[in-house]
Amino acid sequence: MSDSRPIQAPHSERLERNYRPAAQYDDIFTYIFRRTFPDLNIDPEFFELNEGLRLSQGALGGDIYYKLREMSDEMRAFFEADPEDKTDDSIKGRQILLDMEELITKRLRQRRLSKPPGDDLGQ
Repeated sequence: MSDSRPIQAPHSERLERNYRPAAQYDDIFTYIFRRTFPDLNIDPEFFELNEGLRLSQGALGGDIYYKLREMSDEMRAFFEADPEDKTDDSIKGRQILLDMEELITKRLRQRRLSKPPGDDLGQ
């Protein structure tokens, strides 16, 4: 049986290849994230995000769902355009994520207020 995992460089070579001084990052979150996950692939993360949105479409409503999917695609484009955080595109992508959270919270709050007491959002 052959092992299909990719061959990785020794730890010291990976650190050297992926190292950027902290001063080159815009915020501490990005610095820690990039140092912790230097080879992270965003495909699974966006698949999970979009599947979660799809599964929540009923609770969110079609109009909000389609808006969130557009925002997801836009956010991904920003992250792909700036994988090493050298431009402001990754900052724009993170802002879209915050905007998405706000939109979801606002929509669910509207639903909660419009339902009779004791009626659950999942029913």
